[in-house]
Amino acid sequence: MAAPVPVDRLPPTTTAYVIATAIIAGVTGYFIGQGASLNLFKEKQGWPNGYDVKVHADSSDEEDDSEEEEDSEDEGNGEELANFKENREEVKLVLVVRTDLGMTKGKIAAQASHATLACYKYFLAHAPDSPILRQWEHGGQAKIAVQTKSEDELLTLQAQAMSLGLCARVIQDAGRTQIASGSRTVLGVLGPKSVVDGVTGHLKLL
Repeated sequence: MAAPVPVDRLPPTTTAYVIATAIIAGVTGYFIGQGASLNLFKEKQGWPNGYDVKVHADSSDEEDDSEEEEDSEDEGNGEELANFKENREEVKLVLVVRTDLGMTKGKIAAQASHATLACYKYFLAHAPDSPILRQWEHGGQAKIAVQTKSEDELLTLQAQAMSLGLCARVIQDAGRTQIASGSRTVLGVLGPKSVVDGVTGHLKLL
């Protein structure tokens, strides 16, 4: 392998190019270092994926060092759950999402996930041997997302579902980001298809 040619033996044009490149690199490095020390390149904090979100006045998108309440669900003792022992039809979960809150897609996904898990945990806590839960697990865990435009309708739907013996869980937001604390965001209704459709079948898909 040939030994590198010393800079002083390079042609004049090549030598000038090497020196100019070294000077530019040095100057660029200096200014980058100065800019970094002044935090000029600090990433702008904001919502991901370019969402233009209006944060509720009672909320914040900043992390708080204090202890914060997690998203929660309405309490219950499971006494309203019907057994549906003779059910032979599909079991599905319908997620009723409030669109009047202006939640982003990511927020809706998170709240719907909370509702799904809330329904599953409710069955495990109060009716772990329910044939409804087993049918849903073995049938692919069907989920449908629909929409409502008010909290009043959300609560009315929950009451109707519970009166029919369905699992109906409402999620309340902790209020850390986009909406006020305690806002009811999503209702999950789990049960036989025909019974669930009797409660949510008139709602538009999300």
